[in-house]
Formats: sequence, C-alpha cells, structure tokens
Amino acid sequence: MRTEELNRALYGSKLRAYALMRRTTYLLSLVSVGLLIYAHGIAQKPEMVQLLFNAIDAILSIFVIIYLFRILYSFERKKFLRRTWFEGLLMAIILLNEVSTYGLQESVIYTFFDSIDIPLSVEVYRVVVSLFMLLLLVIELLETRVHLKTLQFKPTLTFLLSFVFLILIGAGLLMMPNMITSPGSMRFIDALFMAASASCVTGLAVVDPGTYFTFSGQVVLLMLVQLGGLGILTFATFFATLMRQGVGIKQHVAMYEIMESESLFYTKNLLRKLVVMTFSIEAIGAVIIFMTWGQEVQFESLGSKIFFSVFHAVSAFCNAGLSLFPEGLYTEPVRFSYVMHLNVALLIIFGGIGFPTILDVLSPKSMRARMERPWRNWRLLSRITIFTSAVLITMGTMGFFLLEYYNTLAQLSFVEAVIASFFQAVTTRTAGFNTLDISALNVPTLLMFIFLMFIGASPGSTGGGIKTTTFTIILLSVWATIRGKRNVEIGNRTIPHSVSYKAFSVFTFAAMINIFFLFILTITDSQFDIFRLAFEQVSAFATVGLSTGITAGLSDAGKGVIIVSMFIGRVGTLTLALALSTRATTTAYKYPETHLPVG
Repeated sequence: MRTEELNRALYGSKLRAYALMRRTTYLLSLVSVGLLIYAHGIAQKPEMVQLLFNAIDAILSIFVIIYLFRILYSFERKKFLRRTWFEGLLMAIILLNEVSTYGLQESVIYTFFDSIDIPLSVEVYRVVVSLFMLLLLVIELLETRVHLKTLQFKPTLTFLLSFVFLILIGAGLLMMPNMITSPGSMRFIDALFMAASASCVTGLAVVDPGTYFTFSGQVVLLMLVQLGGLGILTFATFFATLMRQGVGIKQHVAMYEIMESESLFYTKNLLRKLVVMTFSIEAIGAVIIFMTWGQEVQFESLGSKIFFSVFHAVSAFCNAGLSLFPEGLYTEPVRFSYVMHLNVALLIIFGGIGFPTILDVLSPKSMRARMERPWRNWRLLSRITIFTSAVLITMGTMGFFLLEYYNTLAQLSFVEAVIASFFQAVTTRTAGFNTLDISALNVPTLLMFIFLMFIGASPGSTGGGIKTTTFTIILLSVWATIRGKRNVEIGNRTIPHSVSYKAFSVFTFAAMINIFFLFILTITDSQFDIFRLAFEQVSAFATVGLSTGITAGLSDAGKGVIIVSMFIGRVGTLTLALALSTRATTTAYKYPETHLPVG
C-alpha cells in the first residue's frame, strides 16, 4: 500500500516534474558540452581545466539526482530500471566517482586504472564523460524535437546534410589549439581535409595523425571515423527519426532498397542491430590486435597500447585506413607484424562485404537457422558480394605478387610476400592501409590498384567505390548483350532492366565525376604528373586513402577538389541510388520505338 500511496501522491505533479527534468537535462547538456569543448580544445592552464571539470562534475551530480527522480516518478520502477539499465550503470559509476573524489579525496576510477598501469585514465575518463554528455544531448533532442517538427526534409537531402554537419563540426574541433602538438591552430583547409577524410572514411592525410594531433585530436578523428563509417545507413535512419516523428514509409523503402531486406518491416530494428554488430566486431578486433602487435612494437604505456589497438580496429572495420604511425603499417617495426596484418585485413573484409551480408551469413539467428536447415542457401545478395569480393581479392593478390615480386617484395620471404600481397589486395578495395611503400610500386600495379579502388566494397558497407554488385550487374548485362539474350540472369533469377539501368547510371556518374575532377587537378596541381593525380583522385572518390605521397603537397585548391571528391564518393552514388529507388513519377506510358547505331 505504501507504493500505491506514493504513486497517488506523485501523480498530480508527474507531468510538471518530467517537463522540468527534461528542460534541465537539455540545458545542462548544452552547457556541459560547451565546457568540455573549451576544456579539451582551448583551455591552457591546468587550474582552468580543473575548474571546468569541477563544474562538469557538478552537472553530472545533477544528472544523477534527476535519474533518481525519474525512478521515483516511474510508477513501474522495476521495468524502468530494466529498460534503462545502461544509463543506470553509468549513473552508478558517476556517483561512485563523485563520492570518492570529493568525499574521500581520492578518485576510485583513477586509482583503479593506475593500479593496472594505465596512466591515461584521466583523459580516458574525460573522453567517456564527453561521449556521455553528447549521448544525453542527442537523447534530449530526440525526445523534445524542439522546432524540428515543422522541418520536412527529404531522406536523401537529410543524408547529405548529416555528413556536411559532421564534417564541419569535425573541422571546427580540429582547429582548436589543444588538438595539435605544435603552437597555434590548424589551418582551416587542412582541418576540413582531415575532418572530411575521417568522416568519409577515406584515410588520405595532409598531416601525420600520430605526431601532429594530441590525444584529444586523435579521439576526435576516431569519433569522426566511427560516425562516418556507420553513417551510410544509421545516419539516414537516425536523422529521419530526428526530423520526423518516427521513420516513415519513404525511409523504410529507402532502407529496404539498400539492405535488400526480406520484408519492408525488417528495417525497423536495423539501427540497433547495426550498432551492436559494429561495436562487437570492433571490440573483438581490438582485443586481437592488442595481442598481435609483436614484441618489437613498443608503446609508451599500457593505455597507449590499448588506444592504438582500438583506433586501428575501428579504422580497419570502417575502412578508413587512418593510422597513428608515421608511415602507416609500413612503419618499422609494425610492418613485420604479419599476424596483426591478417587481423586488420579480416576486419576490412567484414566492413567491406556489407551489413546485409553479415546479417545473412554471420548473425546468430541466421547461423542457428542454417544449422537446423543445412540445405538453406545464402541470399542472392550475399552470394554475389562474397563471390565477387573473393574473386577480386584473389586476382589482386596474384596480380600484386607477380607484378611486385622483384620490386617491393624482393626483400621478403615467400610467405611474407604472399601475406603482403593479400593485405594490399584487400586494403586497396577501399581501406587504404599499406604495409609497403606505395610510391615505389610499378606502373602496372598502380593501374591494377585504380581498377580495384574504382570497384570498391559492397552495398550497405563502410566502404566506397561503385560497389561489387554494380560491377557484377554491368558484366552480366554486357555478357547478356553479347550473347543476344533479352534478360539478365543470375542464380536462377532474372535481374530487372531497371536495376541494370541503375548500375550503368552509377558507373557513368562515377566515371564522369572522376574525369572532371582529374581535369581540374591537372590545372591546380600541374607540378604532379597526371598518373599520380589520377591515382589520388580515384583513391579519394572511392574513399580508399592510398596515395603515392602527394597528398600533403597539393595546393589549397587541389585539397578542395579532393575534399569534394571524398564527399561525393561517400554519399553521391548512394544518394543517386536512393533518388532512383524512391522516385514516384509515373512510367505508365511508352513512346514509339526507334533504333540508333551503337558501336
């Protein structure tokens, strides 16, 4: 009866209390994010930084109090705790740290991490706090939707604007004084370039991320890579939810087209599955990388080794190719950590075959269903992406081995040469890591790389390029035309002509964009030969990140061209596909046929 009486007593003030708590959380989230940005990016004096974090600790204490009031005003308190278990766990950690820091004058978190030799515990805790603040702010934006209900953006426009917003925010953060190791701040064009490269998961760099950026700057890069890698699908769903009250039928249709889902309603829980799957694969990859660095690779501390492992795991799965080593994975002695190279290559493959294929082949539900019915085959999309990827990787490995055996592979043993060839064949598709000197490769090898980069990864993945399915459909369409067949067929299925038209449209769009941008680069950066510029341009458009070493030497205009190319390569072909998929104009008419000479 006491619980019932308490609920009755609180019932009258519940709506007012929730409104007050929501507004307070929203306001304090904005304030705390501003304080964090100032503390990480601008504040120089330790006393000022400490004062800022004391203020943030006070705000966190208020969040804990608000959470307790939310429990109180939730009349089904057990269900509320089960539903908000993660938030409750964070609040408990914050409360424990607040009590120990200000009550016992000794932080439990810092003491724990110092005991296991992780001196970066202060910075790590601050980063966690920062991410938590941003998460709270996003939750409040989703719940309040202040003044956003009237905005009616199309899904494709929303998708484009989400990446523009991410790049601009990233550039602004990277320009702050505390983000770089040298005095002053980063030039806008360079900050914009690095933000675009990370957000578009490309990997081209005008500076060395490992030595030029501070820990805070490297964390910003890591966040941009993570958000940009998931952005190909989750940004579309997230911002559609943000701008509207739920995901509408148009967004479901767009997601259905991209994911080749079994049903239209299958996409409802897609966001949660993608996030859980991504973090799980990255976490496993980070653990394996941590254990396979090799004894020769030395780190400043255990915390530094953990951060390097996480950074490269996220960069690999998101197919970003950014590394904290001066020459990438070609830096000594990392270039000899061949087991680690294989793990990175595996992460790249997982990130490049696409989420639809991973869900169909590797998700626990699909694996259980296939064990119960072993005769059940993979879906057609999975078969195409896996088969095409395997063929391209095999051809790339064999081609690289034969072309470079007496060049860059000359100093390696047979097994090492095979691993290096396999790694470069995998990473060239869209990741951009390198374990060999790209500038020393033969011209035929670079031509093969341009071909592999242009094709890229698979649909619904973290990679770029025209996609493996586009390439396969074009080949099948050409083969059907040569054989005089009316329909394009694969796997006892007929591919609609509209799909072939989309494939040729994406190919034509990509080819024209690359030729146009290459033409501009020959004007703005004529000091480099056209072949190197072509390699750089295709690498940027396909969001690969491999370079012959000319990126930092590009003019500001040339950097601008590469920035636009990275952006279009990341969202352009997808946007075109979405636009064609959701187009509603009628086609219930047909003009008289005519024939034109072709070829």
